[in-house]
Amino acid sequence: MDNSMERWRMLIASFQRLEWIDISIAFGIFLIFLVFRKLFTKYVFKFIVSLTRRTPTHVFTDVLLSFEKPLRLFWIVLGTYLALLYLPFNITTTEFVQHIYRSFIIMLLGWGLHNYMSAHSAFFFRFAKRVELDEDSMLVPFLSKILRFSVIALTIVVIAGEWGYSISGFIAGLGLGGLAFALAAQDTIGNFFGGIIIITEKPFSKGDWIKTPSVEGTVEDITFRSTQIRTFADSIVTVPNSTLANEPITNWSQMTKRQITFKVGVTYSTPRHKLERCVHRIDTLLREHEEVNQDLIMVRFSDFNNSSLDIFVYFFTNTTAWTEWYRIKEDINFKIMNILEEEGVEIAFPSRSLYVEKDHQDVMQEMLKDEVEEDHTAENEKSST
Repeated sequence: MDNSMERWRMLIASFQRLEWIDISIAFGIFLIFLVFRKLFTKYVFKFIVSLTRRTPTHVFTDVLLSFEKPLRLFWIVLGTYLALLYLPFNITTTEFVQHIYRSFIIMLLGWGLHNYMSAHSAFFFRFAKRVELDEDSMLVPFLSKILRFSVIALTIVVIAGEWGYSISGFIAGLGLGGLAFALAAQDTIGNFFGGIIIITEKPFSKGDWIKTPSVEGTVEDITFRSTQIRTFADSIVTVPNSTLANEPITNWSQMTKRQITFKVGVTYSTPRHKLERCVHRIDTLLREHEEVNQDLIMVRFSDFNNSSLDIFVYFFTNTTAWTEWYRIKEDINFKIMNILEEEGVEIAFPSRSLYVEKDHQDVMQEMLKDEVEEDHTAENEKSST
């Protein structure tokens, strides 16, 4: 402690004895590095990058581009260090100053690695190509977030070790506190591993239209905790990954064709030959329609319903787009209506018919006759009174 105080007193005394010529030269050294920094980033750096692009691998190019901004700041740090080194006192040998400069160097290295781990870097593009991932796969940005977080944590730990903090004690503390954290954050950990399951099994990709018991919409993003889905009402629903990983997921974007199925109910008074002709004409309509997929078409007289004779219609459209699908469905509905009108067949609606047997009619007529006689007798009695 006494030695440190004595060094600071000597340092302050050295500052007081500085001459203007020494300060000017030190400032000149700093300016020279500022000018060299500009020339380096504008000419030398671009020339080196152009040379690395000619190599068989782009690793060196990616590394240089990732460290471009840290290198700009490095020349400023180096310039201040050499300027202080010129001054006639040993400020650069002071332990505190050395810690500062070493911490800056560690931070610049961490900054460059953080940039290199970007989801848009060539490193991840090559990784995605090797494992045959889709361009919209969420595995790449997910891994990028994990690695960038790891780089930040490692940089902080190394800087803390530079300032004398016990890294081993810190790691041991993490081990002891990890169990308590795991117990307190079971849901968060479950969501994290749920996210890993989602991106590794790839039931959907970013931009896919999915449907689950919880939500239906377009996948926008996946984070450590949750997946964001934009619904058709244009709102964002955030679903925990643990919930999404344990639910059945329907990926509508994987459709190669889209289903249309319904029943056409006609009245029971429709003659058999007209019903057969309607079935044949609807089937021909679908088989000649350019926008109907021809792999599977079914038009059949299927049911004797309570109030209708049902024609079952089942087919697929070539398009999977929602608006186009509805347009085709509307067009076919109108054409089916035209067929029914041309054949003189009416569409049935829910109805009931009441049948009364002849014996019941006689009983009702007798009851009505008795009621009339009783009314007539009552009127006669009233008039005689």
